Amino acid sequence: MIQRGIGVTIGGLVTLVLLLIMVGDNPTVDDYIAPLVIGNVAAFFWPVVIGFWLARRVKQRRDDKIQSEVQRQMDDQNRG
Repeated sequence: MIQRGIGVTIGGLVTLVLLLIMVGDNPTVDDYIAPLVIGNVAAFFWPVVIGFWLARRVKQRRDDKIQSEVQRQMDDQNRG
């Protein structure tokens, strides 16, 4: 339910911004097609984009923890 709400909001915002940019003084129906399609695609694919972003964040944190553990072990080995 929340995912749909977020998708509709993102799609609506993308559509609004594109309409403001692309539609001129005398708009026709054809002028609205591209912003509406792009807004719908944004609403549909936003979970994929967020998923990739979150996965990269998790991987970066894991790599940072591994690197800090390796550094700690190297420091312990050099002291001992």
